Amino acid sequence: MKVVTLALGGIAALVAGVMVFASFDRSGDVALPTFHFVVLDDRRVLRVQEREVSIALWNRCHMDGACPFSLTAPEGGEDNDYPATGLSWGDAMTFAAWLSEETGHDLRLPTISEWRNVARDALPKPPEPLFDAPELAWASDYLTEQEVPRRLQPAGTGPASRDGILDLGNNVWEWTADCAPGADATRCPAYFAAGLHDAIIPFLVRDPARGGCAVGAPPPHLGMRLVLDIGPGT
Repeated sequence: MKVVTLALGGIAALVAGVMVFASFDRSGDVALPTFHFVVLDDRRVLRVQEREVSIALWNRCHMDGACPFSLTAPEGGEDNDYPATGLSWGDAMTFAAWLSEETGHDLRLPTISEWRNVARDALPKPPEPLFDAPELAWASDYLTEQEVPRRLQPAGTGPASRDGILDLGNNVWEWTADCAPGADATRCPAYFAAGLHDAIIPFLVRDPARGGCAVGAPPPHLGMRLVLDIGPGT
């Protein structure tokens, strides 16, 4: 695996294309985010967060006064071991801005195409459509979508990519940076959330089962993972 060496404040580059934030957690009780080196099909290079943003990381943002509320792990679980969920697109952007400020680096949500690219070898093959008529494509997609359990699972229990990115296609859909097709991007009402199928979710929604989903069956949970641009591959 190719190794990229970074000389960045607050970040330590490790072997095998893995890096962790070295100094942002001063308390020592929050698992630091780990990023893996991923080369996309277009040869751009991303560092992609190994696991979704954890409850512990989110609560650290809340303790600093940036994120609007605290979260609690399922009964018997640890905050470091579970993804932060119940987040709107605005919440995800607030967290990304906070962590960027903490580390001094421009962390962001992936685009929907980047997410698909990262997850390409981790997601199951889509089922064959039930109907051939284009006007029934929505019904075919709805009826063939996989049943997804509601219970939140700990990190590391979902599908992983060969690049070491965990929990791609579990029951947490991840916010992306891309606005719904045809919408005014300067006043975007809904964004893509990526998972077993693409969902378009209104940007204020935290619980898609209650708040609605514009495309596809509602995801059980909404969370996020961040990426960091590196540059073109060589």
